[in-house]
Amino acid sequence: MGAQWKAKHKDLAANARGRLFGKLSKDIMIAARNGPDPAANSRLRLVVEQARKVSMPKETLERAIKKGAGLTGEAVHFEYALYEGFAPHRVPVMVECLTDNVNRAASEMRVLFRKGQLGTSGSVAWDFDHVGMIEAEPAAAGADADMAAIEAGAQDVEPGEEGATLFLTDPADLDLVSRALPAQGFTVLSAKLGYKPKNPVDPASLTAEQLEEVEAFLAALDANEDVQNVFAGLGA
Repeated sequence: MGAQWKAKHKDLAANARGRLFGKLSKDIMIAARNGPDPAANSRLRLVVEQARKVSMPKETLERAIKKGAGLTGEAVHFEYALYEGFAPHRVPVMVECLTDNVNRAASEMRVLFRKGQLGTSGSVAWDFDHVGMIEAEPAAAGADADMAAIEAGAQDVEPGEEGATLFLTDPADLDLVSRALPAQGFTVLSAKLGYKPKNPVDPASLTAEQLEEVEAFLAALDANEDVQNVFAGLGA
């Protein structure tokens, strides 16, 4: 039983890692359209840094850059699609897709949202702020996140995962703040545009079973090959 569990756990971890690399490869290819040199392409630089943080193989990283920049002769065509709706128990959700087949993506979103509710454009977006999200960690002890946010031009700060800090910016200031944070004592781990819920549902208002249903729904969305980011209006 123990060996079987370990093997299953290992497979799940490998699948999750594969999905992460797949999503990052898409981001890299999209960013590399504006040039294959991270030093001259700020969007590519940020994604490349993120890929290195999660130990994406160098060959995978370089292949994605070359493919996106059109250096391999392969046609790369991804379309952006945004879906809005509700997870079970009326938890609002924004789903960003990058797909090479919009009809397939739309069909799969309809299926996935059967356990929730797929909305029309604008039906949920009003309950989210479109912001820049920068995850960073102190480069040295004593770095002050609030002061760094003021000096770098961020709008707000929040606790991030595993001791990191989440700096929130105006969408237009994402790269500017990302470049300014290192001078304020913070190492940038990731930077992206995203959606921050204005009125998140309090997890304490849901039963354990209801919360499990919401989390299973969100996990199923995230596992879809066309889904790039999932933003849920669920509190911490």
